[in-house]
Amino acid sequence: MKRAVTHSDGASSGNPGAAGVGGVVEFQDQTREFSRYIGITTNNVAEYTALIEALEEARRMGAEEVAAYIDSELVARQINGIYRVNHENMRPLYQKAMRLLHSFKKWSVTHVPREENRRADKLSKEAIKKRPAGA
Repeated sequence: MKRAVTHSDGASSGNPGAAGVGGVVEFQDQTREFSRYIGITTNNVAEYTALIEALEEARRMGAEEVAAYIDSELVARQINGIYRVNHENMRPLYQKAMRLLHSFKKWSVTHVPREENRRADKLSKEAIKKRPAGA
């Protein structure tokens, strides 16, 4: 089966504050990275946005399975049904992530310590620095 491995992270400078997403997607012999400023938002929105972006990239690369690693315990527990999504602003992001995950034949979302997600963490923080002047 064609399996992708993703590492993603969202960061915000303040909560809410200037936010960025970053990640690494590995699929077969390819590795793609992303780092993007996403505006003023909360850390949790940034975490979901980063996961969604990683899943979309895995899909574009042709993956049929995905193993997603994130350092947000909250998002991992919500995705895995341990926590409910209570915040109204989070529901559309949760629903989009679930739709994407269910588009794969097999999927997993696993919480990892920040040390195991270093590259994605660095890319998300670099994205905040890409903030346009005046934004």
